[in-house]
Amino acid sequence: MRASGDRRPTARLRELGVILPQPPRPLGHYEAAVQTGSLLVLSGMLPLQHGAPTAVGRLGDRISLDEGRAAARLAALNALAAAAAALGSVDRIRRVVRVTVSMTTTPEFVAHAAVADGASDLFASIFDQGHTRVALGAYSLPLGAAILLDVIYELRIEADHVELEADHV
Repeated sequence: MRASGDRRPTARLRELGVILPQPPRPLGHYEAAVQTGSLLVLSGMLPLQHGAPTAVGRLGDRISLDEGRAAARLAALNALAAAAAALGSVDRIRRVVRVTVSMTTTPEFVAHAAVADGASDLFASIFDQGHTRVALGAYSLPLGAAILLDVIYELRIEADHVELEADHV
Protein backbone atom coordinates (compact mmCIF):
# COMPACT_ATOMS: atom_id res chain seq x y z
CA MET A 1 0.00 0.00 0.00
CA ARG A 2 1.65 3.22 -1.19
CA ALA A 3 1.05 6.46 0.66
CA SER A 4 -0.84 9.06 -1.34
CA GLY A 5 -1.00 12.82 -1.22
CA ASP A 6 1.48 15.29 0.19
CA ARG A 7 1.10 14.40 3.87
CA ARG A 8 4.10 14.58 6.16
CA PRO A 9 5.48 11.34 7.66
CA THR A 10 4.34 12.22 11.21
CA ALA A 11 0.74 12.59 9.98
CA ARG A 12 0.92 9.25 8.17
CA LEU A 13 2.37 7.51 11.21
CA ARG A 14 -0.44 8.96 13.33
CA GLU A 15 -3.05 7.77 10.77
CA LEU A 16 -1.54 4.28 10.92
CA GLY A 17 -1.55 4.33 14.73
CA VAL A 18 2.23 3.86 14.79
CA ILE A 19 4.31 5.22 17.65
CA LEU A 20 8.05 5.18 17.04
CA PRO A 21 10.12 3.30 19.61
CA GLN A 22 13.10 4.81 21.40
CA PRO A 23 16.01 4.80 18.93
CA PRO A 24 18.43 1.94 19.52
CA ARG A 25 21.88 2.77 20.79
CA PRO A 26 24.91 1.80 18.68
CA LEU A 27 26.51 -1.49 19.74
CA GLY A 28 30.03 -0.17 19.21
CA HIS A 29 32.10 2.88 18.40
CA TYR A 30 30.19 4.39 15.46
CA GLU A 31 27.36 6.82 14.72
CA ALA A 32 23.79 5.59 14.30
CA ALA A 33 23.24 8.12 11.49
CA VAL A 34 25.39 10.43 9.40
CA GLN A 35 24.08 13.20 7.17
CA THR A 36 25.97 14.07 4.02
CA GLY A 37 24.38 16.65 1.76
CA SER A 38 20.74 15.73 1.28
CA LEU A 39 21.22 12.11 2.40
CA LEU A 40 20.95 10.51 5.82
CA VAL A 41 22.82 7.21 5.96
CA LEU A 42 21.98 4.89 8.85
CA SER A 43 24.09 2.21 10.45
CA GLY A 44 22.57 -1.25 10.54
CA MET A 45 19.27 -1.45 12.41
CA LEU A 46 18.30 -4.60 14.26
CA PRO A 47 14.79 -5.63 15.34
CA LEU A 48 15.45 -4.51 18.91
CA GLN A 49 12.84 -3.98 21.56
CA HIS A 50 14.02 -2.73 24.96
CA GLY A 51 17.61 -3.32 23.82
CA ALA A 52 17.18 -7.00 22.91
CA PRO A 53 16.53 -8.63 19.53
CA THR A 54 12.98 -9.91 19.06
CA ALA A 55 13.95 -12.51 16.46
CA VAL A 56 17.03 -14.65 17.11
CA GLY A 57 17.96 -17.54 14.87
CA ARG A 58 17.62 -18.45 11.21
CA LEU A 59 14.73 -17.95 8.85
CA GLY A 60 13.66 -21.35 7.61
CA ASP A 61 14.61 -22.91 10.96
CA ARG A 62 13.57 -21.23 14.25
CA ILE A 63 12.16 -18.09 12.60
CA SER A 64 9.05 -18.29 10.38
CA LEU A 65 8.41 -16.11 7.36
CA ASP A 66 5.79 -14.09 9.31
CA GLU A 67 8.17 -13.62 12.25
CA GLY A 68 10.85 -12.48 9.80
CA ARG A 69 8.47 -9.94 8.22
CA ALA A 70 7.55 -8.62 11.69
CA ALA A 71 11.24 -8.35 12.58
CA ALA A 72 11.95 -6.44 9.34
CA ARG A 73 9.06 -4.07 10.15
CA LEU A 74 10.42 -3.50 13.67
CA ALA A 75 13.90 -2.83 12.29
CA ALA A 76 12.30 -0.28 9.90
CA LEU A 77 10.54 1.39 12.86
CA ASN A 78 13.90 1.55 14.64
CA ALA A 79 15.39 3.10 11.48
CA LEU A 80 12.69 5.78 11.52
CA ALA A 81 13.31 6.38 15.24
CA ALA A 82 17.06 6.73 14.62
CA ALA A 83 16.37 9.19 11.80
CA ALA A 84 14.02 11.20 14.01
CA ALA A 85 16.69 11.35 16.72
CA ALA A 86 19.32 12.53 14.23
CA LEU A 87 17.09 15.06 12.44
CA GLY A 88 14.68 16.20 15.13
CA SER A 89 11.69 14.90 13.13
CA VAL A 90 10.88 12.31 10.48
CA ASP A 91 9.19 15.17 8.60
CA ARG A 92 12.66 16.13 7.36
CA ILE A 93 12.68 12.89 5.33
CA ARG A 94 11.54 13.26 1.71
CA ARG A 95 11.86 9.60 0.76
CA VAL A 96 13.57 6.30 1.35
CA VAL A 97 16.25 5.84 -1.31
CA ARG A 98 17.67 2.42 -0.51
CA VAL A 99 16.90 -0.42 1.89
CA THR A 100 19.21 -3.40 2.36
CA VAL A 101 17.77 -6.27 4.38
CA SER A 102 20.26 -8.87 5.55
CA MET A 103 18.88 -11.96 7.21
CA THR A 104 20.27 -15.14 8.70
CA THR A 105 18.75 -18.07 6.86
CA THR A 106 19.07 -21.76 6.25
CA PRO A 107 20.68 -22.65 2.90
CA GLU A 108 17.26 -23.77 1.62
CA PHE A 109 15.44 -20.53 2.47
CA VAL A 110 14.48 -18.56 -0.65
CA ALA A 111 11.74 -16.13 0.50
CA HIS A 112 14.10 -13.22 1.15
CA ALA A 113 11.92 -10.75 -0.77
CA ALA A 114 8.80 -11.67 1.20
CA VAL A 115 10.62 -11.06 4.50
CA ALA A 116 12.07 -7.76 3.27
CA ASP A 117 8.54 -6.63 2.38
CA GLY A 118 7.95 -6.24 6.13
CA ALA A 119 10.17 -3.13 5.96
CA SER A 120 9.21 -2.04 2.44
CA ASP A 121 5.47 -2.18 3.14
CA LEU A 122 5.91 0.08 6.18
CA PHE A 123 7.98 2.61 4.23
CA ALA A 124 5.51 2.54 1.31
CA SER A 125 2.65 3.36 3.69
CA ILE A 126 4.51 6.47 4.90
CA PHE A 127 6.37 7.86 1.86
CA ASP A 128 4.99 8.65 -1.61
CA GLN A 129 7.94 7.49 -3.68
CA GLY A 130 9.29 3.95 -3.94
CA HIS A 131 12.77 2.83 -2.97
CA THR A 132 15.44 0.45 -4.22
CA ARG A 133 16.15 -2.66 -2.20
CA VAL A 134 18.58 -5.50 -1.69
CA ALA A 135 17.55 -8.60 0.27
CA LEU A 136 20.21 -11.18 1.06
CA GLY A 137 21.09 -14.05 3.33
CA ALA A 138 23.95 -13.93 5.83
CA TYR A 139 25.67 -16.49 8.00
CA SER A 140 25.66 -14.39 11.17
CA LEU A 141 24.38 -10.99 12.36
CA PRO A 142 25.03 -8.98 15.54
CA LEU A 143 23.43 -10.33 18.75
CA GLY A 144 22.27 -13.40 16.83
CA ALA A 145 19.47 -11.31 15.29
CA ALA A 146 17.67 -12.72 12.27
CA ILE A 147 17.41 -9.32 10.51
CA LEU A 148 19.65 -6.30 9.94
CA LEU A 149 18.33 -3.31 8.01
CA ASP A 150 20.44 -0.68 6.26
CA VAL A 151 18.60 2.48 5.14
CA ILE A 152 19.49 5.60 3.15
CA TYR A 153 17.03 8.51 3.26
CA GLU A 154 16.81 11.59 1.05
CA LEU A 155 16.09 14.69 3.12
CA ARG A 156 13.95 17.75 2.59
CA ILE A 157 16.36 20.65 2.54
CA GLU A 158 14.12 23.63 3.30
CA ALA A 159 16.91 26.20 2.88
CA ASP A 160 17.51 24.90 -0.67
CA HIS A 161 13.84 25.47 -1.53
CA VAL A 162 13.94 29.05 -0.21
CA GLU A 163 17.11 29.82 -2.19
CA LEU A 164 15.63 28.36 -5.38
CA GLU A 165 12.45 30.39 -4.99
CA ALA A 166 14.47 33.58 -4.36
CA ASP A 167 16.52 32.97 -7.53
CA HIS A 168 13.33 32.94 -9.63
CA VAL A 169 11.93 36.25 -8.34
